[in-house]
Amino acid sequence: MASRVRRIALTGGIATGKSYVRARFEALGVPTIDADVLAHEAVAPGSPGLAAVVSRFGRDVLDPDGALDRQTLGTIVFADPEARKALEAIVHPEVRRATEQWFASLDPARHPSAIADIPLLYEVGRDRDFDAVTVVACTAETQLRRVMQRGLSEAAARQRIAAQLPIDEKVRRADYVIRTDGTFEETERQVRAVLDNLGGG
Repeated sequence: MASRVRRIALTGGIATGKSYVRARFEALGVPTIDADVLAHEAVAPGSPGLAAVVSRFGRDVLDPDGALDRQTLGTIVFADPEARKALEAIVHPEVRRATEQWFASLDPARHPSAIADIPLLYEVGRDRDFDAVTVVACTAETQLRRVMQRGLSEAAARQRIAAQLPIDEKVRRADYVIRTDGTFEETERQVRAVLDNLGGG
């Protein structure tokens, strides 16, 4: 029996389809965790993380209820690389701690592999923490269209895409690649093929 769960990272670019792919792995019985959810929890109302964000960025990043106004903060950090690094220095250590705790809680007899969805895996050097990396990718045109469908202007969408490592570079460094340009059925087949290679969930 394996002494620990095999750690698989799931990453990609903004709007490349990571959430959908993670949900498909989950549906096939693979435990998953979402770093974005952990990042939200790290700056929840009353948390030390939120206090640190307010200390660095001021109370203007809070909404009337005292919670983090993500749109306001996003406008700041995507326009200023130093501000983005400051935010990441607050959030990422807590996300990493919570992820490690989650993996350690899993039973390898029941789950040979488990997946952590980490959007900025390569950007923060966390790929070394995992046994394998699966990158979710699509064409640049598809990615831009999907980001704009979230209500952003083309300029704002390009700014957010540019804040991440180019998707082609992530694909080059991946152990597995799942492309989401095609049908849901095609994506599903790729998910199953990766799971087969991993030896089940």
